[in-house]
Amino acid sequence: MARIALGLSYDGAPWHGWQTQPGGGTLQDVLEAALRRFLASPGVPTICAGRTDTGVHALQQVVHIDTDAVRRDESWVRGLNALLPASLAVQWARPVAADFHARFDARARTYFYVLRSAPVRSPILTGKVGWVHDSLDDEAMRAAARHLLGEHDFSAFRSSECQAASPVRTLQALDITRAGDFLVFELRANAFLHHMVRNLMGMLLMVGRGRRPPDWAAELLARRDRRLSAPTFMSDGLYLAHVAYPRAPDLPLRSPQDALRHHLGGLLAASA
Repeated sequence: MARIALGLSYDGAPWHGWQTQPGGGTLQDVLEAALRRFLASPGVPTICAGRTDTGVHALQQVVHIDTDAVRRDESWVRGLNALLPASLAVQWARPVAADFHARFDARARTYFYVLRSAPVRSPILTGKVGWVHDSLDDEAMRAAARHLLGEHDFSAFRSSECQAASPVRTLQALDITRAGDFLVFELRANAFLHHMVRNLMGMLLMVGRGRRPPDWAAELLARRDRRLSAPTFMSDGLYLAHVAYPRAPDLPLRSPQDALRHHLGGLLAASA
């Protein structure tokens, strides 16, 4: 039995998130269906690095499977992509050590939130980027972001449906850059709680609109009460960009910035 890692990218808009559901319509469902056809096997379970929610995209998702099948790396990519819908594609395949685990071996995860700040929404970008019609104070949001760095109890930014055993996470980076009408929020942590990024975005945008001061971020962390924070922001612009595997350095993962340029570089360059 061999263990194979697959690198995926997908548009999350048509799907009900990653994790399989009784009614279907998830990315895990469609990938496992393609694996059953490709391998002529009754069942090929997949384990992923991060269970993205409804509408959330991935530039670099990682999954692993166990199989007796012997295929060349390029055959995995071409064969599976021939069976997958246009919104999901295998980017690479690699054999990995038998004890490699796509979820538990991950030491950091990086997400991007791509936001457009413009008076009128773009129907072309619906589902691909978030949108606000307000002008935003970038420096105020950066000041709020600095309060969030490090290890904290993020109870104020977790979903009521979150099943994580602990609300404590270490936020290693929260950088905000602008390219014309677009703002790119880069968040890196050891792991994220359910809806944590979207809840952080809701808070940052309240600050960016001038409705709350930057110190509100520190206050919310201290209060640990989700009811006091901002509403959850839309999923449209959220992308899983990178997963760090120190024990598997040979996986062909791009840096988060290279992954963003590879998939969305033309869009962001055109706006600059």
